Amino acid sequence: MSVMIGRILSVFVIAALVADGAVNLVAPNLLQAEMEAAQFPLHLAPMIGALCIVSALLYAVPVTAFLGAVMITGFLGGAICTHLRVGEILSPPQFVSLVLGTATWLGLYLQDTRLRSVVFTANRN
Repeated sequence: MSVMIGRILSVFVIAALVADGAVNLVAPNLLQAEMEAAQFPLHLAPMIGALCIVSALLYAVPVTAFLGAVMITGFLGGAICTHLRVGEILSPPQFVSLVLGTATWLGLYLQDTRLRSVVFTANRN
């Protein structure tokens, strides 16, 4: 059951990141107001989208899922910090980033027995 819940969480994360990345790649003009508010030049939207999609694809492949999770964490952490820097404290984008980051690791934890064997085992001796 936990593996199934982990897969559902992971699919949710992958879908959200691929959709966000696709908008950045295909229709960056839709994000112009958000990019300006975050003080990012609009020409960086395709690069941000590509990074988002690559991270999601790495996370989707079991062999590279851990690397993908690390990249997603960095990407979402950067988003949280960017909104904090521009004065958006506890904003919806920060909350969404926090939820996606948590779902990323929880999904991987529930699916991967190797990760479960490493996490929370430091004091078992």
